[in-house]
Amino acid sequence: MRIRVLFFGLLRDVSGRGDESLEVSENATLQTVFDHYARLFPRLADMSGSIVLARNQTFAGRAEPLSDGDEVAFLPPVSGGTGAWTHAVLDNPPGCVFALTREPIDTAALARTMAHGEDGAVVTFEGVVRNNTGGRPTEFLDYECYEGMAIQVLAGIGAALVQEYAVSRAALVHRLGRMNIGETSVAVIVAAPHRKPAFEAALEGINRLKKLVPIWKKEHFADGEVWVEGEWDSAVTGR
Repeated sequence: MRIRVLFFGLLRDVSGRGDESLEVSENATLQTVFDHYARLFPRLADMSGSIVLARNQTFAGRAEPLSDGDEVAFLPPVSGGTGAWTHAVLDNPPGCVFALTREPIDTAALARTMAHGEDGAVVTFEGVVRNNTGGRPTEFLDYECYEGMAIQVLAGIGAALVQEYAVSRAALVHRLGRMNIGETSVAVIVAAPHRKPAFEAALEGINRLKKLVPIWKKEHFADGEVWVEGEWDSAVTGR
C-alpha cells in the first residue's frame, strides 16, 4: 500500500521533510509508520510521548490499521477581514463563525455580527503577539497548521461551546503566517443573554483551542528562532 505522510512544526525540522509518499505493508498500522520514522530520526522516538498522529485528518490511536491512499500526519504539541478566510465553517450552529485566515483579524467587526437584540453580553478575547519571551526580545512570530484538520477541530470546539453553555453564538478565528508585535493571532468571541456563561464559554474556548487545534508557533529572535512547545489535551493522547 502507498500512503501520504505529513510532518508539521518542529517535527518537520527534525525529519527534514514536510510531505512524502511511503510504501507500507498490507497489515500496517499507524505504529508501523511511527516506528519507521523513529528509526530514521531517533529524536522522534525521544519525543514519542508528545507526538500525536492523525489519519485522514482525524486524531487516531497508533494501533489503527491503514488503508491504501491514507494520509498520515505527525503532529507536535500545539502551541496556540471577515471576507479573507482561507478555511471557514459558517452558520453551523446558526450565526457562528469558525475560521482560519492569513489576513489581520477584525475582531470589532466580528463582535458586531455576534450580538443580537436578545443578547446582554459580548465577551471578546484576543491573543496578541508580545515583544519578548522571558525577557528575550521577540522580532515576530510564524504560525502554521494542518489546515484541513484544524478547521474541523476548531468548528467542533465552537459548536460544543454553544451546546454546553447558555450562549447564543460564538466566533473562533486563528490567523496563520507571519505576525508582528501587537498583532492579533487568535480571537474568541461569545454572545449570550447573560455575562457569566459568556465569560465561561470564552475562557473554555481559548483553553480548548490551545490544546486541541493543530496549530504551531515559531518565535523569531534577533539571535535565532524556536518552535514554541505546548502540550496536547489528554483526551487526544489517551494519557
